[in-house]
Amino acid sequence: MAASKVLMASLTHLRPLTCAASASASASYPTRLVSQPPDLIKWVRREGGLVHQAVKIAQDESRGLGLVAAEEIPKGSELIILRDHMPLRFNSTELEHEDGLDSVLVNLASQIPEELWAMKLGLKLLQERAKVGSFWWPYVSNLPETYSVPIFFPGEDIKNLQYAPLVHQINKRCRFLLDFEQEVKRSLENLKLDNHPFGGQEVDSSSLGWAMSAVSSRAFRLYGNKRTDGTRIDIPMMLPLIDMCNHSFNPNAQIVQEQDTGNAKMLVKVVAETAIKPYDPLLLSYGCLNNDLLLLDYGFVVHSNPYDCIELKYDGDLLDAASMAAGVSSPSFSAPAPWQQQILSQLNLAGEAPDLKVTLGGPETVEGRFLAALRVLLASNAETAQNCDLDTLKCISSEAPLGVANEVAAFRTVMALCVIALRHFPTKIMEDEALLKQGASGSTELAIQFRIQKKSVIIDVMRDLSKRVKLLESKEKITAEV
Repeated sequence: MAASKVLMASLTHLRPLTCAASASASASYPTRLVSQPPDLIKWVRREGGLVHQAVKIAQDESRGLGLVAAEEIPKGSELIILRDHMPLRFNSTELEHEDGLDSVLVNLASQIPEELWAMKLGLKLLQERAKVGSFWWPYVSNLPETYSVPIFFPGEDIKNLQYAPLVHQINKRCRFLLDFEQEVKRSLENLKLDNHPFGGQEVDSSSLGWAMSAVSSRAFRLYGNKRTDGTRIDIPMMLPLIDMCNHSFNPNAQIVQEQDTGNAKMLVKVVAETAIKPYDPLLLSYGCLNNDLLLLDYGFVVHSNPYDCIELKYDGDLLDAASMAAGVSSPSFSAPAPWQQQILSQLNLAGEAPDLKVTLGGPETVEGRFLAALRVLLASNAETAQNCDLDTLKCISSEAPLGVANEVAAFRTVMALCVIALRHFPTKIMEDEALLKQGASGSTELAIQFRIQKKSVIIDVMRDLSKRVKLLESKEKITAEV
């Protein structure tokens, strides 16, 4: 009877551990897990934390729910302080001997690949969501009920992304969740209710996806306990209230982690980097991330993202075709000379286990390894190329290290490659923009925005290289006239 009462309390205390398909399927902004969750600011203060009197939770038209300044906040002000016991974390090497850490979760977490680290903390999050009287319930209940990340997109909108590298990552995560669901069910099978980490509730791929998405979109990697050598363990943590700060590449606040000299406990702070005006949102930088990672982990796309890029495979035959299309005579990408092959190995574009993924766009415009390979394989003088410093060959700001003709040929080859890449997209930017004007919404809108930005990256690379070619040719002309 007592056990059934505990289970009943769990089911009435929380909604089932499920996740609707996506926030985009219903409203513009996802609802919280409960309709009227506890006041998170009051909870932080009650637990010994600090929240600046001007910091408020508000709905923003473009960003959704976040933190704003109700009045002017001077630069350097402490906006939020969390005490050591307040972040939600799960690290088996740190916590396996602490009371309350379930060995079932530790065993499950050990089977999760490191690249999907968010699922490890997600298990702890699900446990706290299911637990009656959880210390973190005021925080958990304020989390979104749904997420707009691509693992919850309908199949048609995954196709609508029109970008194979991202589609591959989405499918990889979906396959993992389906497989991990079976592993979780096997681990929970025949467990007594007292030993069940999720209060007897069923855990499926949908609830696992919700937990992984909650962590990937909100957790920060911070320092944990020290190792024996004095270095600190890097641990993902969910930071109540702090994780309601939205993202900007030009943030007005930053996270600071320091020790409290009074009790040697770690404090996590958010400090104003600039003066913050009334009604301005509190903004943190989530990192120098491209739109693939922003959409995959956070569920949004940044327009004109300075860190966005496109991923290509280094392929000799394709580069030969692009080079010839650009008017370059006798390219040797598919049949490099031995000395060229040696340099390609140094660039990890050849050899036993090469990394053939190269990128265009972002701060470099052309990835350094790729640019060096182009310059070397289009070089007319082997001795000059072999004697040239590899770092110089990688740098686009190094003005024509192997001569103007070589530089022009390399840039024209990339431009031709960009044309080929654009042709692989089934739609043009103008068609995409017309679809948005027709009223595409939710995951469809996100998919269209994403592919527009990818095509824009390609066009921006072409424009940048075209300017460089014109400048090189004009300088060569002036030199010839002199």
